Amino acid sequence: MLLSSAVKSQTFVRKSCFSAMKKTLVLGATNHPNRYAYLAVHRLQHHGHELALVGVREGEVAGLPILHGTPDVSGVDTVTLYIGPARQPAYYDYILSLHPKRIIFNPGTENPELEELAEKQGIEVVEGCTLVMLSLGTY
Repeated sequence: MLLSSAVKSQTFVRKSCFSAMKKTLVLGATNHPNRYAYLAVHRLQHHGHELALVGVREGEVAGLPILHGTPDVSGVDTVTLYIGPARQPAYYDYILSLHPKRIIFNPGTENPELEELAEKQGIEVVEGCTLVMLSLGTY
């Protein structure tokens, strides 16, 4: 009976953790399996995160549609960037209009200009790797 309670308790904790996960918008999502954005979508989904995918081209990854342009997405907690600084200015207003709590600048996407704009709006800026953060449990 004690074991049964422990199993139920662990199941409850696991469900509670997953249900508390906030929505992540992956900007730069792609259906190319050799890209880090593709891996990130799969790992975020595996960890139970609700996802919205926006890419340069429409498509599908992990059973989710990749939207194009600046689609209306609400309730975004985190934006994780997979587009380089040269393409980011076209998305500045869009990213900031989502009112995320944080923006993750994955390696190669670091951009002091966007980081400053985000910080001025009280958005947490993280220069890090989504994949590493997930593997370490710091996401």
